[in-house]
Amino acid sequence: MSESTSLRVAVDTPAHTAISEPLTYLGDPALPAGTLVRVPLGRREVTGIVWSAGDAPEPGAAVELKQVLHALTSLPPLPQRWLELVAFTAAYYQRGTGEVALSVLPPELRKLDDAQVRQRIARLHKARAAALAAPHAAAHTAPPLSEAQQRVLGELAQATSQAAAPTVLLHGITGSGKTEIYLQAAAEALAAGRQALVLVPEINLTPQLEARFAERFAGRHIVSMHSALTPAQRLRSWLAAHLGLADLVLGTRLAVFASMPRLGLIVVDEEHDPSYKQQEGARYSARDLAIYRGKLEGATVLLGSATPSLETWQRAQEGRYLRLSLPARIGDGALPRVRLVDMNQQPRVKGGAVISPPLLDALNQRIACGDQSLVFLNRRGYAPVLHCGDCGWKSACAHCSAWRVFHKLDRTLRCHHCGYTERVPKACPDCGNLDIAPMGRGTERLEEQLAELLKRPDGTPARIARIDADSTRAKGALEAQLGAVHAGDVDVLVGTQMITKGHDFRRITLVAAVNPDASLFSSDFRAPERLFALLMQAGGRAGRDAAQAARSEMWVQTWHPQHALYAALRGHDFDAFAATQLEERRMAGLPPFAHLALLRAEAKTAEAARGFLQAASRLAEADAGAAGVTLYQPVPTPIARVADVERMQMLLESPSRQSMQHFLAWWLPQLHHERHARTGDQRILRWAVDVDPLAI
Repeated sequence: MSESTSLRVAVDTPAHTAISEPLTYLGDPALPAGTLVRVPLGRREVTGIVWSAGDAPEPGAAVELKQVLHALTSLPPLPQRWLELVAFTAAYYQRGTGEVALSVLPPELRKLDDAQVRQRIARLHKARAAALAAPHAAAHTAPPLSEAQQRVLGELAQATSQAAAPTVLLHGITGSGKTEIYLQAAAEALAAGRQALVLVPEINLTPQLEARFAERFAGRHIVSMHSALTPAQRLRSWLAAHLGLADLVLGTRLAVFASMPRLGLIVVDEEHDPSYKQQEGARYSARDLAIYRGKLEGATVLLGSATPSLETWQRAQEGRYLRLSLPARIGDGALPRVRLVDMNQQPRVKGGAVISPPLLDALNQRIACGDQSLVFLNRRGYAPVLHCGDCGWKSACAHCSAWRVFHKLDRTLRCHHCGYTERVPKACPDCGNLDIAPMGRGTERLEEQLAELLKRPDGTPARIARIDADSTRAKGALEAQLGAVHAGDVDVLVGTQMITKGHDFRRITLVAAVNPDASLFSSDFRAPERLFALLMQAGGRAGRDAAQAARSEMWVQTWHPQHALYAALRGHDFDAFAATQLEERRMAGLPPFAHLALLRAEAKTAEAARGFLQAASRLAEADAGAAGVTLYQPVPTPIARVADVERMQMLLESPSRQSMQHFLAWWLPQLHHERHARTGDQRILRWAVDVDPLAI
């Protein structure tokens, strides 16, 4: 190379090195920012991204810079706004720039050379040309809009015509037609020559939404991005978006980083869902990054939910987001009537009643008239624990501070935290008692009991289906089971929260929540918000066909029927629930009126983890107060031990987001030195900070 200059290159450096900024290399000055390159890092050759160019190094510099080895010039460079999004993510969530940048790109991209990239790009262009030339089904026309939908679209069009692209909260009750608003907004973006990005919280919702968009936008190139794709599929989707060939990208939280040169609309469906928060590595919120990206790109951001997060709701109340409402269901169908079953008044059954007699009667009535029912229990497996009545033994996990769940189908005890699995013992391991029994209930046991209790009019057993993480492991299993529900081949659907959101079940007229009380008195201040949203979403599966809405019901079995949360649920009154919760948080100094971070530490012993956090606190004693940041005492995490690793956490709180960010940027680099100072058998294994944690 005859001429070279210094280039700042983002590489994925190991976390323990405390290197968060791009490194400096020598390279071709013609390489633009965003170019993928191969560079030496220690003894390895790694993929990096040219982040910025600098001046030519001065002769005789003390440090000899290493040379860029190869550049992937056949691939258009990543857009500048994409680099800015990644830089913001890394800075805000306190991670390395290269770590974030490389982790959100398709892994297969790192394996390709220029010739291979050219081949894949050529294939994509060829496939795109063939798709446009071939005959295809006519696009489905939009259905007639309700008056509320017309009003919302008019207000949305007026807002997007202004200079600054808006962030919009679409607050629509379940069944009010939010998806049609998404479709029409996407059509407007595509007509203007822009691309649209649609985010959903769960993988199982992506095929359903993809089908809706494919019907409406026949002839348009639509790609999906989620973790269930093969590496080759993920690369193909990413390249189509990056090259501008894909008009629409549908995906889960990772898709917020899709490289899209013509982005004009970002939709975040079910924006309140905690699945948008990454729980490992860079613990980012895809919803929050979507809002930031909208400002960078000049793209409209549409946040949709029947139960918005309280942070989003407060910002809409303050006028920072435009709030648009869909207060009624399509066809003026009624929301399901909520009935509370006071379990204190029900007859006691040995082992505890799982289904109360009134609910059992209601389920049989629905079966008799040909309707479908949904029974929701957010606990998979057969039973949470096996128990010996003689000596008190329980099926604890040997490696975690948690119980191993009894799965009857394969006769195993399985830890849902570390995966440790054993066959069910024939007798109590401690005392030899042969009579060990399940305690509590999971979806597997609930399915079994409903099959025993429910009958069809002809006396045959009711058709029960179960959808949870266990029953849908096999490829295509989820689609097959959902297809059976939609076809009317299921009388009662049992499942976890997987079945409570996003699905448009047309025959379900009864939804039952079996045991939702556990979240009412949780130490996590967000637990009531999550429970209310979950129950509202679950209830929204009933009566989605306007002809059946009048007889749709939601049954809630509870030991606390007088709780204020259930009073708001009975009235489908999100406004009242939100107002109460926000006032409580305001008085307590909790989000959205304060800003939190969690410092988590993992070690071989709890003492070592606690010692690291206490030392970290001492490092910050003088500066935290001046910065307006409060540090609380270290405490164990809710599951204190996982896979023989002890876990502790320390909460940080500040009334100012900016103060929190400045403090973390100063404090965290010092913790790397503190970690290295702790060697020996009790050295700290890992530590990480979680900015804006969803659960404490």
